Amino acid sequence: MRYKLLVVDDEQEICIMLKEFFGMLGYTVYTANSAKAALGFLSAEPDLILLDINMPGTDGLDLCRQIRDGVNVPILFLTAKIEEEDRVEGFLAGGDDYILKPFSMEELQARVMAHLRREARRTDKKMVMNYGAVMVDYGDRKVSVEGNEVGLTKTEFEILELLSRNRGRIFDKETIYERLWGYDKEGNSESITEHVRRIRKKIGAHTGQDVIETVWGVGYRWIL
Repeated sequence: MRYKLLVVDDEQEICIMLKEFFGMLGYTVYTANSAKAALGFLSAEPDLILLDINMPGTDGLDLCRQIRDGVNVPILFLTAKIEEEDRVEGFLAGGDDYILKPFSMEELQARVMAHLRREARRTDKKMVMNYGAVMVDYGDRKVSVEGNEVGLTKTEFEILELLSRNRGRIFDKETIYERLWGYDKEGNSESITEHVRRIRKKIGAHTGQDVIETVWGVGYRWIL
C-alpha cells in the first residue's frame, strides 16, 4: 500500500526534507506551509498528518481542533519545545503524538510506521461489545451509554480499546504507550495519565462510575 502523508510546516526546508525522505521510501507526500494551504490537501485523504505547532496565523493546535472532527487519521505534532501543559493541550486538541525538533529521520520514520500499523490493525477489527450500560463499537470506534454517544478522542478510544479488550489485565503506563505507538520513548508515557483521567470523566458523566481502575504503583485495568 502506498501511504499518503501530509506535512504542514511553515519552514520550507523541513517540508522539502520530509518530502524527499518519505518519497524515497515510497510514500506520497503533500506539503503545506500554512494552515490555510493544509486545508486544501484534506480532500486527498492523507493517511497521517505531520503538523508543526508554531506557525504564524493559525497555529498547529488551532488547525488540529478545526479539522479533528472530520479527519480520522493520526496527527503527529512537530515542535521544538514541549512542556507538560503543552502536551496536555495538544492531546486535548486531538493530536496523537509529539515529535521534538530536531529529530532523527529514523525515529520519525519509526513513529510514522507505528501509527500506520496501528491504523491497519484497527481496520481489520469489527465488533460491538456491551459492558453493562456501556456499548463499545470497535469497528466504528464509538462508545455510547444507553444510546448516548460519548465523544472520545482518537487516542482515548485506543486506550479504552486496549484495556476493554483485555478486561481485568493490568497495564502500566509504559506498556500502554508501547502497545499504542509501537515502542517506548522515555517521558512520553506520562501522557497516558491524562488520557485515562479524561476517559473516566467522559464516561462517568453518563454512568456515575469508573470504567478504569487505578492499581496504585502498578497501572490501569478495565473493570466493567
